[in-house]
Amino acid sequence: MEQRIGSSSQPLEGAGFDPAFIPGLTSPVSGEAESGPEKAEVTAEEVVEEPAGEAAEEPTEEAASEGPVFEAADRRARIVADHRGVRLSLDDQSCEFRWDEIGAIETETPRFGKRYTITVHTPDRRWYPIEIEAASRSDFAQWDGQLDAVMDEYFEEEPTETD
Repeated sequence: MEQRIGSSSQPLEGAGFDPAFIPGLTSPVSGEAESGPEKAEVTAEEVVEEPAGEAAEEPTEEAASEGPVFEAADRRARIVADHRGVRLSLDDQSCEFRWDEIGAIETETPRFGKRYTITVHTPDRRWYPIEIEAASRSDFAQWDGQLDAVMDEYFEEEPTETD
């Protein structure tokens, strides 16, 4: 009688184990097969695509420096909000949101401690929080003022219709 060595269970399938299980979550596979070590990793910058025609209209650095800019960082996390949108970074992960992709930005200051939380909300009900450790609690008021100035300049709220 033959007996198999190893597990007889089938590999699990589903979105919890394979992100490609959900259509549209990952980019489609090209016609050629990729093998293990030669497979390239996709970074967050490569995933963000610009609409055609806007790449040539990139503003110069002089135009970018004219408007308000909010920037806060600690040893692990970083947030930058300027004319291009909001960019969040934590360790080696990062994401970028254009102003038209943002539904709201929420800030939270703790009652105790020095962690300033900024949460970017998108219109499709997703949120992306990041915590920045401040050198002192007095930084919170300064950061709130800088972020308010950037949002007043670049963030456009959808007008609500009342009939």
